[in-house]
Amino acid sequence: MLIGIISDTHGLLRPEALDALRGSKHIIHAGDVGAPEILDRLRQLAPVTAVRGNIDHDAWAEQLPETEVLELAGATIYVLHDLKQLDLDPHAAGFAAVISGHTHQPKIETRSGALYFNPGSAGPRRFRLPISIGRLRIGNGSIAPELITIA
Repeated sequence: MLIGIISDTHGLLRPEALDALRGSKHIIHAGDVGAPEILDRLRQLAPVTAVRGNIDHDAWAEQLPETEVLELAGATIYVLHDLKQLDLDPHAAGFAAVISGHTHQPKIETRSGALYFNPGSAGPRRFRLPISIGRLRIGNGSIAPELITIA
């Protein structure tokens, strides 16, 4: 199962990001969406799970949870915007992966048996950081993360 991972769009959804997410069976937005239209456009590609980021303050964003738990293709995934807000042990809780955003820095790391995945920022460029999204391929009891630089 192919899962698209995007974060920190800040109201900007680049055509390159949409192209890179095509074929996803599910899309996770790890916060700082910036505008409800972003989620509407992503939903045209696949079902979307999104969490609220620190810039998501308007009335539309109140419907977004601060954290979310998903089970996709047999893998349990925990989603939050800012990894510094993580208040549990993912491995002990049975999570295969933790998806976050906020830093705008793409990162793949495994700690205590859990994948920590930040797709970076798909929105406006910050400093000299890449514009990127991510993908997870889930199947046969494994998760294969991939970072994709789009600009």
